[in-house]
Amino acid sequence: MNTGILEVLLVNAKGIKHTNLVGIPSYYVIIECGCQCQRSKVSKGKHKKPWWNEKFIFDFSSLDYKNSTYLNCTIMDTKPYRHGGFVGEAKVYIGGLITEGIKEGHIEIKPAPYNVVLEDDTYQGQIKIGLKFFANKENYEYANVMGKEFIAPKKETNSIVGSFMKLWRTISWWKVIALL
Repeated sequence: MNTGILEVLLVNAKGIKHTNLVGIPSYYVIIECGCQCQRSKVSKGKHKKPWWNEKFIFDFSSLDYKNSTYLNCTIMDTKPYRHGGFVGEAKVYIGGLITEGIKEGHIEIKPAPYNVVLEDDTYQGQIKIGLKFFANKENYEYANVMGKEFIAPKKETNSIVGSFMKLWRTISWWKVIALL
């Protein structure tokens, strides 16, 4: 293996510590994998469930994957005029994911919740993260061309209103007017 790619989908968090005394908290996540570090955008959540729905790419060399056994996600709260405050962190073991991904060529773990650990080593809340590992860049580029994404397919609604609207759009109104 020359290089590998780890794709991380940061979805949301729920039940995490509310650090603001007044107002709605805004969170961001610092994701560390080995010596690589990336920062998410500020969350969109209006209440206790912040949403990011953001994808991160980590590029591995053959030496990096041996040293990178954990993905560390640190949740921070944005505070005006100061650096963000620590909310909690989640460590995800990725050693087995990388090993299996090298054997199979690629592997995917659908978004799943991971416990958030506070400063006093207690748990409060969960962060939802999805992972994909590709053993080489060619597999990753092929998967992107084929459109294999983390995004869930949209469900079609089978309601009476939906059926009526579909029928309304398919009627050729010029023919109906000509008959009158």
